[in-house]
Amino acid sequence: MSPIIQSLILSSLATGTIITMTSQSWILAWVGLEINTLAILPIISKPHHPRATEAMTKYFLTQTAASTMILFASTLNAWHSGQWNIMQLTTEPASTVLTLALTMKLGLAPVHFWLPEVMQGSTIMTAMILTTWQKLAPMTILIMTHQNLPTTILLTIGIISSLWGGWAGLNQTQLRKILAYSSIAHLGWIYVAISMDETITILTLLIYILLTSLIFLSMNTSHSKTMKDMATTWTLSPTLTTFMLLTLLSLGGLPPLTGFLPKWLILQELTTHHLTPIATLLAFSTLLSLFFYLRLSYTTTITLHPNPTTMSNKWRQKKYKHSKLISTMMPVTTTMIPMSPIML
Repeated sequence: MSPIIQSLILSSLATGTIITMTSQSWILAWVGLEINTLAILPIISKPHHPRATEAMTKYFLTQTAASTMILFASTLNAWHSGQWNIMQLTTEPASTVLTLALTMKLGLAPVHFWLPEVMQGSTIMTAMILTTWQKLAPMTILIMTHQNLPTTILLTIGIISSLWGGWAGLNQTQLRKILAYSSIAHLGWIYVAISMDETITILTLLIYILLTSLIFLSMNTSHSKTMKDMATTWTLSPTLTTFMLLTLLSLGGLPPLTGFLPKWLILQELTTHHLTPIATLLAFSTLLSLFFYLRLSYTTTITLHPNPTTMSNKWRQKKYKHSKLISTMMPVTTTMIPMSPIML
């Protein structure tokens, strides 16, 4: 792909997201979502492989269906209220359809089946865009309209997603599929948080994007695609292996790492609102997710030994240079909890 075409596609991707995030009209928000979807399609199909073409087709069909549902919900709301303003979502059927459309667009359960397949058919950096940048536009609409969305549906989808994201990720060995189910589980927590506190929701989303970006950058640097590849990253760089260990544990939500902060705040908010059964279910779902994070951590670092191994190793052919971006992001993934009073 030529630099001019690549710059045009990336700028269109950013423009579509910015249009959706800054618009007050349903029409402009829908246009931004469509630009965002059309811009990511060439990036997914760039490898010119049948698997990438399949992933691009699945993504296009799913996102088109979700955008059509958003347009239908906005038209239905305008028909009843006469308003095209996003903040004026007053019709109950329109709010229900919008909730289901955003659920499909974000890839939450029970309409999540496209996400693991699309991520598995994409490159590592494309999968990182799908799980980070592509979540911003739908999450912006969700945050702007959350006061008018049905709370029961949000809580139900959030619980199902967190449980299914942890349960379905247990038997995976492909790292991109594991991170896809991790995305489903984390967005389930965000759906639960949005029904109670907007500030905690934004904080949870930012921390999730930070941690996921860091683990994808580490995977791209070490050329790891499966759990077997993770077991040999120590031959490439022991420092990078340590970074990946701390990031995985932070994704699992272990204290005192940063990933524990949003889960702690959400559980505290749930108990404050006397929703203890939901908080208990979410805590149990975290144990499921924590299992495959610990399994990855065990495979990556705890099995290390100075003796030769029978597995194929990525021996360093030249001096390894650490990424400045990874080195900059790494302290944030471990030391943000003391800053929580400032952030809140």
